[in-house]
Amino acid sequence: MKISKSNILCHELIGLKARILSHPDPGLKGVEGVIVWESPRTLQLGLGSRKITILKPGSILLIQMPEGEWVKVKGDELLGGPFDRAKRMVRGEGCSAGF
Repeated sequence: MKISKSNILCHELIGLKARILSHPDPGLKGVEGVIVWESPRTLQLGLGSRKITILKPGSILLIQMPEGEWVKVKGDELLGGPFDRAKRMVRGEGCSAGF
């Protein structure tokens, strides 16, 4: 299945560009980088030669699709890994971003 705005929550995010629109730590607002790692509660962004880890809960991110379109995603919707999010889809909870 090709990644799209309607199924982004069920896909692997590693390799996609992300920008932080809002976060409980206001110092992270506006940070942009490539997602290099994902755990159930965090994302790690590569910023050139350094990496930062951000918590998913309470954040709002813009994630760039491979075709260039940006999608707004609530960090709370990203909780769990891609497999966990896909299981939620099977249970009828959906895979599209809530914005």
